[in-house]
Amino acid sequence: MRGVRFFAIVFALWACLPAMLRAEPAPVECAIAPDGESASVMLTNPRNDRASCQANCKFATGVYNDNPQIICTKPVPGKKQVEMCILRATGNKFQSVVAAMADCRKL
Repeated sequence: MRGVRFFAIVFALWACLPAMLRAEPAPVECAIAPDGESASVMLTNPRNDRASCQANCKFATGVYNDNPQIICTKPVPGKKQVEMCILRATGNKFQSVVAAMADCRKL
């Protein structure tokens, strides 16, 4: 019963937060260069105003359990697409994108 009450309180507090404080999912593109030596992270801010955006991309290489990941964060103008960052391969070349996600929240 105590756990249910705690969950209800936490959920109520979260629901009361203004929508502008919550992160909004954003379109992200994790693109691997043709030579596999680097990857770029492009993000589009879905909001109308400037926002703090974060992108996360994870890549596969030809080596078992070698999945380089990059997390980029920076301010992005409203409704604009920007290059968030570039990741250079430090050994094994990138072969594919394993996971990609991004979000933006009001500054």
